[in-house]
Amino acid sequence: MPKIALGTTREASQPDCIRALAVEFITTFFFVFAGVGAAITADELGGNTLLGLFAVAVAHALVVGVMISAGHISGGHLNPAVTIGLLFGGHITVFRAILYWIDQLLASSAACILLKYLTGGLNTPVHTLASGVGFLQGIVWEIVLTFALLFTVYATMVDPKKGSIDGLGPMLTGFVVGANILAGGTFSGASMNPARSFGPALVSWNWTDHWVYWVGPLIGGGLAGYIYENFFIIRTHVPLNSDDTF
Repeated sequence: MPKIALGTTREASQPDCIRALAVEFITTFFFVFAGVGAAITADELGGNTLLGLFAVAVAHALVVGVMISAGHISGGHLNPAVTIGLLFGGHITVFRAILYWIDQLLASSAACILLKYLTGGLNTPVHTLASGVGFLQGIVWEIVLTFALLFTVYATMVDPKKGSIDGLGPMLTGFVVGANILAGGTFSGASMNPARSFGPALVSWNWTDHWVYWVGPLIGGGLAGYIYENFFIIRTHVPLNSDDTF
């Protein structure tokens, strides 16, 4: 079982960490900009229709694949749930994970603020539960969808024995994000990403059901990372360098 490295505050001043945070901000910014921009466009052109949902799913699938590839320096997390999944697998320290979370939330907020300005103040759609979908149902939706996302990340990019799919991880991860939006978008919103939900909620100042999009994705991401690392990856795990582990 991999140990979770706490890390130290010295990481924040290391050049590789600074570069990683810069890249993570840029890639998360463009991911949210494209994803939320597509949602605004779909909302303006007809609201919650099948065509609008398909357009949003395709936009997210494409931008996820590209931004993960572009963000190879930071790992292209784009998502606190991905970060916690990799943390539970022992691939990132606790301290750096916290820095990534802050970075991702700032990038999402900046992207949504810019979109609000560029669209002349159009409504920014937020993730909320559909009518008839309870809190528990919404949380389970987000757990299942985010588990699928992180399982794909591990199977296609983290697992050293990924075989013939080596190099296709970002594209395949984008595919599962798009498929999950088509499956769950009508019910829970299919966020799978607390940062993706945070920016729109902040600029709209609409926090309805917002906690669901933290609880569900973080549980799903953490479970997937822990399970895949401990049950499907066969190797001698070398913990991250740290002054303190637990």
